[in-house]
Amino acid sequence: MLIDSSSDEVKRRDNALKIIGTILNEKGKSGLFDLTGLSGGFPLEDEDLGLIETYAGPALFEEQLTELGIEHLGGEKVLAFNRTTSGIFATILALVKPGEEIVHFLPKSPSHPSIPRSAAIVNAVYKEFDDIDKFTVTDNTSLVIITGSTMDHEIIKSEEFDKVVEISKSKNIPIFVDDASGASLRTIIHKQPNAIDLGADMVIKSTDKLIDGPRGGLMAGKTKFIDKVKSKSYEFGLEAQPPVIAGMVRTLEKFTPHRIFDANHKKNMVFNALKEHFKNVKKTPTGIMLSADGLINELEKNGHKTVLSAREVSFIFAMILLKNHNIITIPAVGMPGASATIRIDLASKDAEKINTEFIVKAFIDTFNILKDTINDLDLCESFLFN
Repeated sequence: MLIDSSSDEVKRRDNALKIIGTILNEKGKSGLFDLTGLSGGFPLEDEDLGLIETYAGPALFEEQLTELGIEHLGGEKVLAFNRTTSGIFATILALVKPGEEIVHFLPKSPSHPSIPRSAAIVNAVYKEFDDIDKFTVTDNTSLVIITGSTMDHEIIKSEEFDKVVEISKSKNIPIFVDDASGASLRTIIHKQPNAIDLGADMVIKSTDKLIDGPRGGLMAGKTKFIDKVKSKSYEFGLEAQPPVIAGMVRTLEKFTPHRIFDANHKKNMVFNALKEHFKNVKKTPTGIMLSADGLINELEKNGHKTVLSAREVSFIFAMILLKNHNIITIPAVGMPGASATIRIDLASKDAEKINTEFIVKAFIDTFNILKDTINDLDLCESFLFN
């Protein structure tokens, strides 16, 4: 195997960032196409720069963030984290004791790795369900987690959400919703209510997923739970720092869903064009995707077998796509454990700089290189790590 650990995934990501740096130096930002849907941004005003100090920043911006966060997510109180993963970790640290049970429902397994990894750190029992008919809690369950939208943008059904809430509330178990991208996709595209209105006690969303804010996590919920989580976040340094909080405030002030709506309409054109060449391509709410297993099927359909895993093949495809066509996808730059699905998110700001023909040509060219080199392990290793 070429990628056999989190360390290998970090090396792959480091290589991707070096390639991105080269592109920026040679072509500038206009020559780079971040289509991850995670590019975010830092929309600070000039007057903010002198206020993002250690104590002045929180004194000013946290009050504004509370008002805007409640407006966007509901609840009684908000809390900002340096990443959504940090908020998930802090919640589990605060609410789950060793030996207690975390029960997680999501539309389709596997979970984002931050949830089972956090459970393991506190020595909790972790159970994961993606079949609502099998979902159950016990007297030992101290936290129920719901994922609103998976890493590959599978969306929970409203009736499933309601059922999990009903079962959990019958046992007085706190409900925490990982709505990282779901807070946008679930509510804007699928017209579902926000997680708090559906009965959750806490919810967290990313401020850089399908929204132009800094990388971070914004949590909202009931005061009694937020206060417990807040203390843990401070104990372990998981809280967002003043520049990030200021960026969140400006992002929420300026947020409109127009790019999400536009992407939802544009995806059909890209999907139809790619489908002529890649039978395994699928639609997402705001774009298209080709899973790691789907990529293997495309290779086999063309008469190519490989000893590499599906994830490794997807990572290689993503790195070729980045180096040769300047397109960033999550398998190239994602953190360890992130989805290996090649996803083009048309709600990304950079999607406005390219057209369908560019994407289709990039995919075809990349796939042709992939199938010609997939069994040259030395070359594949150089694509990943160089």
